[in-house]
Amino acid sequence: MSLVIAVAALVAVTLLYTLFVRSTDIPAPEPVSPTRHLEERRAAIYENLRDLQFEYRVGKLSDADYQQTKLVLQKELAGVIGEIQQITKSVAVSAPVASAVTSEKAAAAEKAAHMCTHCGAQFPVALKFCGECGKEML
Repeated sequence: MSLVIAVAALVAVTLLYTLFVRSTDIPAPEPVSPTRHLEERRAAIYENLRDLQFEYRVGKLSDADYQQTKLVLQKELAGVIGEIQQITKSVAVSAPVASAVTSEKAAAAEKAAHMCTHCGAQFPVALKFCGECGKEML
């Protein structure tokens, strides 16, 4: 009998606690990153590149198929990384900036970051991988 009373009391306390939780007691949700979907896509492309390389090494793909698919994935990856950087820059620009003046040296370095050192292709935004040859941009 006392066990039934104890269980009933526990259920009553639990029910009252859940009904009277104030909204101020609930923590605020984490802010959603504006680039979250792009970061997930970037991770998926990296995974696809790893899978592609494994299948090539195992012998499931010909050299031509491997090179063509790798190039397509690298171009897509360069585009996604460019979008992430563009969104990050636009968010940084909307935030208060300590100094609005940039030096000529910084502008020249940024312009050089938009050019591939391997093939000489130029891009409107700095990329991690070249959209033309697929090699890492330094």
